Amino acid sequence: MTDQTVVPETNVEGKPDAAVVRDALGVGVAVGLSGFAFGVTSAGSGLTLAQTCALSLLVFTGASQFALVGALAAGGNPLTAAAGAFFLGVRNAFYGLRLSQLLALPRAVRPFAAQWVIDETTAVALAQPTRRGVRIGFTVTGLTLYLLWNLTTLLGALGAEAIGDTDAWGLDAAGPAVFLALLAPMLRTTTERMVAALAVLLGLGLLPVLPAGVPVLVAALAAPVVLWARGRRGSGAGRDLAREEDR
Repeated sequence: MTDQTVVPETNVEGKPDAAVVRDALGVGVAVGLSGFAFGVTSAGSGLTLAQTCALSLLVFTGASQFALVGALAAGGNPLTAAAGAFFLGVRNAFYGLRLSQLLALPRAVRPFAAQWVIDETTAVALAQPTRRGVRIGFTVTGLTLYLLWNLTTLLGALGAEAIGDTDAWGLDAAGPAVFLALLAPMLRTTTERMVAALAVLLGLGLLPVLPAGVPVLVAALAAPVVLWARGRRGSGAGRDLAREEDR
């Protein structure tokens, strides 16, 4: 009788599919539980249970949801709050451009997959070496996170009255904290760090003087400003080098 070893399905470089699923589940569960904080914060900001749940079901991008309810809670204009949340969520469109190439999904599936294009699914998908791994990571992370986020949003909104003053618990900081924890490891280049630093300075510095939601819009200018400054510096250095060569 011959010994037969069962080899699990693997991706390139020997990464088992089970490992991709495990990593995806870890991210989905860890982040999905923070939907409870959003539910509590949203209800504490004056939104109804239906409005809170609709935001998680239809918008489903944590940082934008927290930005919206935070601006409303601070007394900001609803249109300004919505604009700030919208521009914060625009990053997902850029994620989609990259993921559409990696996932290569059928045309009929793409509108449904677009709902799951967020920071966490993108991070897990981009960490995989093959298309199979990308699809597994994206699907498992998206499904886990979507189900948990919406369930915990509902539970958080229902439990908001029992908790009382949500500001005293600091739960409104949970979403942004998770977003920053995911973003920080991705800031690898000097340009990316400069953009992040300038955005933080603009957002925090303008918070006391501008209406709620507007500092987020202004902070979005950090990227073009830094890129313009880097371009000017690069062209200036190029001109200096050309002068030295002419001599």
